[in-house]
Amino acid sequence: KDPFVRIVAQPFKHGFVFEKKGDEMKAVFSVLAGIAGVACAQVIDNTATRVQTTLETGMKRLGTLQPKAVHEIGTSRWTLGCETIDREYSDYNAFKEYLPALGIKRIRLQGGWARTEKDPGIYDFAWLDCIIDDARARGLEIWLETSYGNPAYPGGGGRTLAGGMPTSDEGLKAWDRWVEQMALRYKNKVLDWSMWNEPELKGANGTETITAFNMRTAEIIKRINPDARIAALVLCNPKLEIIEPFLKTLKEQNKLHLFDWIVYHHYTHNPDQGYEGVVKARELVHSYAPAMKLWQGESGTQSEWCPAGALCKYPWTELRQAKWNARRMLGDIGHGSDSLVFTAADLDYRTTSFHNGLGRYGLLKTAGAVENFKVLKVKTAYYAVQNVVSVFNDTLAWVPDYPCEVTCAKPLAVFGHKDVKNGQQVCVFWDKSGVPSNHNHTVSATLTITNGTFEEPVWVDTISGGVYAIPQEKVARGEGKVTFKDVPAYDAPAFITDRKLLSIQPVLGE
Repeated sequence: KDPFVRIVAQPFKHGFVFEKKGDEMKAVFSVLAGIAGVACAQVIDNTATRVQTTLETGMKRLGTLQPKAVHEIGTSRWTLGCETIDREYSDYNAFKEYLPALGIKRIRLQGGWARTEKDPGIYDFAWLDCIIDDARARGLEIWLETSYGNPAYPGGGGRTLAGGMPTSDEGLKAWDRWVEQMALRYKNKVLDWSMWNEPELKGANGTETITAFNMRTAEIIKRINPDARIAALVLCNPKLEIIEPFLKTLKEQNKLHLFDWIVYHHYTHNPDQGYEGVVKARELVHSYAPAMKLWQGESGTQSEWCPAGALCKYPWTELRQAKWNARRMLGDIGHGSDSLVFTAADLDYRTTSFHNGLGRYGLLKTAGAVENFKVLKVKTAYYAVQNVVSVFNDTLAWVPDYPCEVTCAKPLAVFGHKDVKNGQQVCVFWDKSGVPSNHNHTVSATLTITNGTFEEPVWVDTISGGVYAIPQEKVARGEGKVTFKDVPAYDAPAFITDRKLLSIQPVLGE
């Protein structure tokens, strides 16, 4: 019915591309529904006004950050959670079309022993083959976690959270065979591996058991693929009381070389809390193995009130979720950790005592299993993550101990990065005082940056992607410093950089 909309003759793999033209603006929407699928398709909105906001900056808007797909950028900092498919709490086929446009190159999968070896000695990797092959064809890389156990074997361990690792001789030998089969099968397809998920949850496994199990599993993978990069521990949070004896044992047995990362998870209502432990963990890890890194391997929050799961029973909204994810992502890399966004799509937990029904952690809102996990909408958090990744990727380098002086009525988180080619600074900041709010009220902040070079400074909002020109009267230079006076700050990340560093979409009429 709209005379300015037409269906392009070439449909992409599972849907159509619509083009809307007017006033020399071309807006492209990726319609992600099967050709014979649902009547009302969900879209990724690539227009400059894809996120509506009540944010008032008092500055002229120049446009919106240009999103970048995985084939347009390279980054090793970010991973996207695509977990629980092994237990069929989500369906990769329902959301796979949405992955490349997000810009995150690596996805986390769980190996799913119990789904692969339902009958002892008979391996059926077809379900996992399809996911790994499809993801690689889309330009994605795999981080494959070896969780969980297999009740088909006595003492084979639990299939879900806090189920316990294999304990019997029969169970451990069966585990070894399965890990070997998986490592052989994906030797040329999977570089990054991970150990058992949250092994210490509810005291399911002790430190000695966790350490021994990590080593035996990593040794199997390394024997088959010496180039494999392996992440250790996968703890609920960075617990020094587990990390230190683990590292000590590795050093005593000359096995530090087995692991490239220590992985921790990070769930706090205020995403800026808990980093004291991360800093201590990083210092501890580097004292044993300077080349080993920390990896925040699972962290996210819901987009609405949910009755169960991490950070449940809180009045989350899509805006709060978007702010939370952006703060967590930039807080992680600002503390020297790689970072994972949990998770791609909502999860329908049905066979665990830890959860009850749908967990709305996804960047995509989806229906439950009875409706084949169909995508209902693209959430605000999807676009916020897309904005972060489009700028904070391998073109930037983290600047520890960033030289920035701050004056503000609210406590600000402040981190620095610089372009690896030209040294252009990127100063990112936000109000870290509380849980993300459901409003966009700002406070005034003054930031003085040493050795800053900003020819055409801009202020950028990570939630909407809005790019704003900083007026000349707000900029003062002298004595090797640049001061930005009375610029807005709020409880979502904003950053200041030079316009030349950004790809910007113009906003029609502005």
